[in-house]
Amino acid sequence: MRDADASQGASGPPAQSPGFDTGVPNIARIYDYLLGGKDNFAADRAVGDMVTSIFPGMAQSARANRAFLNRAVRYLAGEAGIRQFLDIGTGMPTAGNTHEVAQDVAPASRVVYVDNDQVVLMHARALLRSSPEGASAYINADLRDPGKILAEAAHTLDFSEPIAIMLLLVLHFIPDDEAYEAVRTLLAAVPPGSFLVISHMPKDIEAESVSEMIKKASEVPYSSPMYPRTRDEVARFFAGLELADPGVVALQDWRPGSEFEARARAIVWGGLARKP
Repeated sequence: MRDADASQGASGPPAQSPGFDTGVPNIARIYDYLLGGKDNFAADRAVGDMVTSIFPGMAQSARANRAFLNRAVRYLAGEAGIRQFLDIGTGMPTAGNTHEVAQDVAPASRVVYVDNDQVVLMHARALLRSSPEGASAYINADLRDPGKILAEAAHTLDFSEPIAIMLLLVLHFIPDDEAYEAVRTLLAAVPPGSFLVISHMPKDIEAESVSEMIKKASEVPYSSPMYPRTRDEVARFFAGLELADPGVVALQDWRPGSEFEARARAIVWGGLARKP
């Protein structure tokens, strides 16, 4: 491992920002809109409004996912003593990013963000800054190519020490064989004491609304296919690991930090587990 800080691949906006068409909806910007962010355009808001008209719980689920990330990272950096995080499928930077939460608990935490969306990476490089004691880096890669992710993450993370692999709302964009194999490959590369964190669109919570939302979303130009999964199918990603209580549950039931979080019903499965 070589030393890295926020300047590695992230010294500010790229010299030549990648072009993008603001008239074409973008999944990262749609998610940003659902979170109440400002890095979105009319095309993204139109899709976001369409989705929430069919599936009113989507915006609340997006916010609950962000709260779950916060609780999970605080648990990992605090109680579990994790100091390294590999956040794959990062999404648009917003409040409470992984390195901000981790470094608030343990300033020396090192975080690698991975996304295959140039819009996300452009914003990440411009906005995300590590603490002086820690490090953050950014990789342009796809979860379908875990080998590339592992090779590039090794510039910042020490794979002889435990790492938390964060896969929040990303696995449902990948079909079964590729998704399970990618997770197995990532887990095989990290040592005992590492963790896996997952949140995932369900197939068995409000199934009719989810199915209709996916059908409508598939009609949007440049949309990505989605593969929702049942609770048991999500639990398969944790095979051979030690699930932290309360297991694979709806996000609001995973160690809510307040009565408000416990009441914020999310249409998303989530869980966290340790590699023995």
